[in-house]
Amino acid sequence: MTAFSPPPLVVDLDGTLLRSDLLLETGMAYIRLQPLKLFKPFGWLVKGKATLKEGLACATDMDISVLPYDPEVIALIKLERSNGRKIVLATASHHTLAERIAEHLQLFDQVLASDGKRNLSSHYKRDLLVEHYGEQGFDYVGNSSDDLPVWSKARKAYVINPEHGVERRAKAQGNVEQVVHSNPLGYKDWLKALRLHQWMKNLLIFVPLLAAHQLTNISLLWQGILAFMLFGLCASSVYLLNDLLDLADDRHHATKRNRPFAAGRLSIKSGLLTFPLLLTGAFSGATLLLPWQFSATLLTYYFLTLVYSLSLKRHMAIDVIALATLYTIRLIAGAAAFNLDLTFWMLAFSMFIFLSLALVKRYSELHQARHKGHTEKTRGRGYFPSDLEMLSSLGAASGYLAVMVLALYIHDQSSTGLYAHPQLIWISCPLLLFWITRVWMLTHRGQMHDDPVVFAIRDRVSLIVGALFGLVFWIAA
Repeated sequence: MTAFSPPPLVVDLDGTLLRSDLLLETGMAYIRLQPLKLFKPFGWLVKGKATLKEGLACATDMDISVLPYDPEVIALIKLERSNGRKIVLATASHHTLAERIAEHLQLFDQVLASDGKRNLSSHYKRDLLVEHYGEQGFDYVGNSSDDLPVWSKARKAYVINPEHGVERRAKAQGNVEQVVHSNPLGYKDWLKALRLHQWMKNLLIFVPLLAAHQLTNISLLWQGILAFMLFGLCASSVYLLNDLLDLADDRHHATKRNRPFAAGRLSIKSGLLTFPLLLTGAFSGATLLLPWQFSATLLTYYFLTLVYSLSLKRHMAIDVIALATLYTIRLIAGAAAFNLDLTFWMLAFSMFIFLSLALVKRYSELHQARHKGHTEKTRGRGYFPSDLEMLSSLGAASGYLAVMVLALYIHDQSSTGLYAHPQLIWISCPLLLFWITRVWMLTHRGQMHDDPVVFAIRDRVSLIVGALFGLVFWIAA
């Protein structure tokens, strides 16, 4: 280095250039790809963290082009490159991943990374950089407490989105040049990740109470509120885990890539800490406060959702049947919480109507793919865009079968005894026919952008139809 050439700028990867952690990224990808070999990484970890990183890097195929890179760090690198500085990527991630990222970004002159024997982190990274460039012979860009030893030997420290307490400790060393907060954590990201708006689906828990005409029973109503909250905690736990397992697929999706974990606004580590806490709260409350049948149903829901996330969602037909079953389980959970029996009619109706809505969801995804000119199988699913016509036929047929079940329910003697004027329930059939037809027409036109149940809750026409539907049954009773 001459007197006029600036020292190299050394850039950390995980949490700095990348709004994520490649060890956790490859770990989640491994679980997604090989769930039956879940404990194999622990054998690698026994041999050391470097062995674990190498094992996961070799066992997975990361698409590094869609990873959440920090645009402000990239802008800093480009600025310094234009000034003639040497740019070095120094990371504790495995060298195969680091080199692929360097090749993709075309911003680095040199790559220093971990291999199967050495985990290039903290003081190991510090010592290697000092060996290459000498003390005060480089500037360093990092974010975590592991970077503090490196900053202590750097000429200047650049602190990017620091972990808690790191900024204060870095500044105490006296060489901080710049602190960047480009990824502030907001409560809206957590609200989006927890999918609180999806809790509205859990209102299905109250359907058995409505069907039994027991909505004014205060003790049962309280049971229902508890069941609603606990089911919501379990569902949010599932949503977090699902997002962590689906990182790769979500980043290739037009809208899902903006989800907090896929976009790197929330860390994988925070998700891994939060989802078991929510799950523990849900099952603890269910065990202590509600009948055991509710806990058993909640466990069934969680197990089926987990299997769906890991495998079933990628299989044609099985995925939509699983989705319809997950909706129906909410009715079963409600019946368990209230200690009420579910009728044949309610179960049959729910399976057909929810199968139709599950097919709406798949159709809308394929419609977007076809609109973009795609012809290959949709990533992470078992369908081709050419399947659209068949899906619409199956979905509309399933919805109309739900209306048929409703019509047969009206003539069942055990059902008519619950109503003073059962013949009035016939009015609900054309209402439901209109709503199903409208939903499928909007979906066919590409105007169904939400989960269909969430759409129904937000759509004014759907709310009016729902209110009229309920009014019919109230008058009939």
